[in-house]
Amino acid sequence: MGLSDAELDAVRAIERADGADDGLQAFFAGAVRARPVREVRVEPFLIARHPLTVAQVRHWLPEYEDGFADSASSTARLEGDLDDLLGTLPFRLPSEAEWEYAARAGTTTLTFRGDGRPDEDQVLDDFADEERTAAAENAFGLAAMGSANEICADVWIPHFTDAPVDARPRTGDGPRVVRGGGGDLYPWQGCDEWLLLLSATRDAFQDFTAIRPVASVPTSQGHAERGGNT
Repeated sequence: MGLSDAELDAVRAIERADGADDGLQAFFAGAVRARPVREVRVEPFLIARHPLTVAQVRHWLPEYEDGFADSASSTARLEGDLDDLLGTLPFRLPSEAEWEYAARAGTTTLTFRGDGRPDEDQVLDDFADEERTAAAENAFGLAAMGSANEICADVWIPHFTDAPVDARPRTGDGPRVVRGGGGDLYPWQGCDEWLLLLSATRDAFQDFTAIRPVASVPTSQGHAERGGNT
């Protein structure tokens, strides 16, 4: 977990090849926020294929309105109603370690597609088109990782020093961590928005966020208590 030396070298290679829109000094100066690289043990968990859509949020918050979305099948962005949804949602937020594990899908490159510069075609915000959604999946079958600004359960700490070696969220006071956000600035204005699609990119929550719910894997005992066969 974290932004590796190899990934930093990959970003430098993109910059040298004139693949960056501007100088990336600010990115390299801020790289400490996603370092040091560390190994984390992640237990099995269930995570949504894509962030909650407007229609899905309205299942729990019928009065929900979204000024960002073009349709009910678009990613929902929560602002003042975030706490209301979290209070009624029968799922939990991913820890930051779980989110990055899901985004990487077994890879150690900038994105699950490799070390090349991500293009705008990697941004996915509406899930009505099943063919396009399926084409955007990573090896874990998850779509749009990095497209939306997704909130995690962890409180924002601008590095991984002394972070736990398991996937528990770091707790405390202050804003939560958000991951992704390449689609929240779409259409891109040529300000290196592609950096938000990187698996290791992280920041502190500010204005609005998407939610990708997580749940624990049901145990055999739980299935038995509900009359299941396995």
